Amino acid sequence: MPSSELARAARPEATAATPDPASDVLALLTIDLAAIVANWRSMRAVCGVETAAVVKADGYGVGAVPVAHALAAAGCTRFFVATPDEGIALRAALAAPEIAILDGLPAGAESLYREHRLTPVLNRPDEVRSWLAFSERRGEPLPAMLHVDTGMHRLGLAPKEFVALAEEPEFRAYRWGCLMSHLACSDEPAHDLNARQAGAFAALRQHLPQVPGSLAASSGIFLGPDYQHDLTRPGAGLFGVNPQPGRANPLEGTVHLQARILAVRDVDPDRTVGYGAAHTVTLPSKIATIAVGYADGYPRAAGSRGTMRLGGFAVPVVGRISMDLVTLDVSAVPPDIARVGAWVEVIGPGRSIDEVAADCGTIAYEILTSLGARYRRRYIGAL
Repeated sequence: MPSSELARAARPEATAATPDPASDVLALLTIDLAAIVANWRSMRAVCGVETAAVVKADGYGVGAVPVAHALAAAGCTRFFVATPDEGIALRAALAAPEIAILDGLPAGAESLYREHRLTPVLNRPDEVRSWLAFSERRGEPLPAMLHVDTGMHRLGLAPKEFVALAEEPEFRAYRWGCLMSHLACSDEPAHDLNARQAGAFAALRQHLPQVPGSLAASSGIFLGPDYQHDLTRPGAGLFGVNPQPGRANPLEGTVHLQARILAVRDVDPDRTVGYGAAHTVTLPSKIATIAVGYADGYPRAAGSRGTMRLGGFAVPVVGRISMDLVTLDVSAVPPDIARVGAWVEVIGPGRSIDEVAADCGTIAYEILTSLGARYRRRYIGAL
């Protein structure tokens, strides 16, 4: 069964997102927790191994705590965040599952990690030695993971550093939670670096064969068994970002962003719209203004190139994106639809997060993590 069908089969049909009718709600962000859980289950079914969840950057912008609660209720027992502060905040809301910190172990933070039951992902030899020494002083093998660099050249133990450490009895005997690496080009299946990294990781695992391995994030899961090992770490895929660009998305959309029309006005030919007179009207037009802007995470780069949806019609963005406002050409939309108070779909079933990112010349990760604080947020599909 295709993974998209698995996702739909994993939960009841989602309730359609009906905007809050309150008149003071100018922009509404709906997050479908059931769809997030369905995506996690779908990727777990694809790989057939333990599947964690990466909820860094406040759950890729949609809320780490509600997302983690929903995933923990569905059976997820390992979560990854980037920083200690993110881990502490998540631990305050989540008692049981393991929370691992991808950015490593800051100097002197050992006691803080133990207090909040955080698992460091150790990236440097000095971090490894500090954690081993701290565990020895405590008289217990405190949880930790190892990160080895196989080609990203960003974080992680260099292969020579890892091999040298693996010759030390104390290091070999420690109960490491996993040995992980990170793929640089997993969203490009044909890129030769994928195979090189997979081979390097498999070779390095031979030095600690008893330790579970973890190489694949969302896109890596779909590269096949050579990349899946014992633990996968999906992040953006949980939120519906396409893990296989250029192919049909096997995952469900999870965010629905809508904004109200604040005004509709007739604009004559040769008149301009917005800052800098960046758009000139060539035909008699109707221009609608909605309550979203770059302060809300809708990128300025979308000016005169973005597209939104209104009542089933595609409506182009015209002119520059303002801090609080976007202008749309709604000339082709019937006036009973293109009216003050109507809801425009910025992101949703008719305009995916990947399509919005393409409008802006960026990636869906950036759109998600930039979602603004001014939106009225609501969560549906909680377990």
